[in-house]
Amino acid sequence: MAFYSEEQTTEDYLFKIVLVGDSAVGKSNLLARFARDEFYPNSKSTIGVEFQTQKMEINGKEIKAQIWDTAGQERFRAVTSAYYRGAVGALLVYDISRRQTFNNISRWLNELHTHSDMNVVTILVGNKSDLKDAREVSTAEGKALAEAQGLFFIETSALDSSNVAAAFQTVVIEIYNILSRKVMQSHELKKNDLSSLSNGRTVVLQGDENTTVEQPKKAGCCSS
Repeated sequence: MAFYSEEQTTEDYLFKIVLVGDSAVGKSNLLARFARDEFYPNSKSTIGVEFQTQKMEINGKEIKAQIWDTAGQERFRAVTSAYYRGAVGALLVYDISRRQTFNNISRWLNELHTHSDMNVVTILVGNKSDLKDAREVSTAEGKALAEAQGLFFIETSALDSSNVAAAFQTVVIEIYNILSRKVMQSHELKKNDLSSLSNGRTVVLQGDENTTVEQPKKAGCCSS
């Protein structure tokens, strides 16, 4: 079920987006860089859950992205169901210099699908691209996994800001495009309904809960 709200006018939307991945892959710094253009080299692991709201404008409409960040450690997984509830977008983050964080992506993806809608717009993010000499996961491996799972893909660096905004914007824009298509489909169904009623025919309409959204079959790549 889409998590969006219309506030004051139909031009304001709120999208819940979650950051997912192992501890210390840089989720909090990605959010800090995107929301406040800040970076904390000695940042500690997130305790519990926190979120920030960032405004964006798409096609003249104001979009509010409510971005949630939580700890990647096992001991904080009690917040799981509430954390994912209502999410329509996700950044699935690993550290390119730590292969184990990449190997754990499948587990995080399964958890995301278990606790949220299967159609959550998801981008695979290989963070810390500035650590070129310490790289353990190649860009090609990241792209291959993203393509196999039907995800968008990008490599980022919270340290030097590389592709950070693009990662969040890719998710928000895709959510907005999906919502716009559903709104247009709904309007068309209503028009067809009125037209059919005037002709004396019965029309059966499908509700939004039956409308599915397909992830891209090929990864949308924006790697650095």
